[in-house]
Amino acid sequence: MLISDTHLHSFFSSDSDSPMEDMVKEGIRRGLSTLCFTEHYDPDFPVTESGLDFQLDFDAYYRTFLSLKKKYAPQIELLHGIELGVQKQSGGPLFDLYTKIGGRYDFIINSCHLVDGVDPYEKVFFETHTPEEGIRRYFESILDNLIAFPYFQTAGHLDYICRYIPAPRPEFHYEEYADILDAILIYLIDHGKGLEVNTAGLKHGLPWPNPHMEILKRYRALGGEIITIGSDAHRPADMTYAFDRLPEILAEAGFTHYALYRNQQPEFIPIA
Repeated sequence: MLISDTHLHSFFSSDSDSPMEDMVKEGIRRGLSTLCFTEHYDPDFPVTESGLDFQLDFDAYYRTFLSLKKKYAPQIELLHGIELGVQKQSGGPLFDLYTKIGGRYDFIINSCHLVDGVDPYEKVFFETHTPEEGIRRYFESILDNLIAFPYFQTAGHLDYICRYIPAPRPEFHYEEYADILDAILIYLIDHGKGLEVNTAGLKHGLPWPNPHMEILKRYRALGGEIITIGSDAHRPADMTYAFDRLPEILAEAGFTHYALYRNQQPEFIPIA
């Protein structure tokens, strides 16, 4: 059963203004048994024109989490996570952070939001890259980032860049990027890491979640078994977005279970 949403943001993330308690109440209303908050921390993210910096008040986040975890314990399980926006040069500082407070997290997502310092969300990225060039460079960055900071449980929204390719969006074909994608997936498998299925791809207008079905199938074919699921919701209304489609998607890709992490250790839960 899909009883957990393990990629959630509240007002502790720069791009959300939703109170954490509102997210908890919505999770209860939807009948979930577990929520994992994964607030953004992108240490090298350039401040946007609207003032987003993707920094994080770690201690305030932790205090609020513990308070709500205790308050709502009879109704729902809350897990403490973090989504790290990694770049190749940020591995050292993130390791220092992990050494200091990494033990408090149940779940750590390694995500790539920048390519050579630019977010593909920004129009300028595809003004200076063709879609094919941009996608390949993005995947190259992901491999660098996974190696730079290996203290994580899952790789987040692996083809995030595809959300922002300008219209008309080209079709995605695994074979065009098979060399670098195979290297990424083999790294994850060899190091016991998971692959996130993130339904925000569907919310952003893609016909697939992130990542594409071809990536999910290839991960499984290579021996990958650890799938995590998350909506990447930044407001209560988007929690569990399109989760009703996940059993069919995951079954088609060859998966029977997904992973829920506590204390950075997985529990495998049947999908159906």
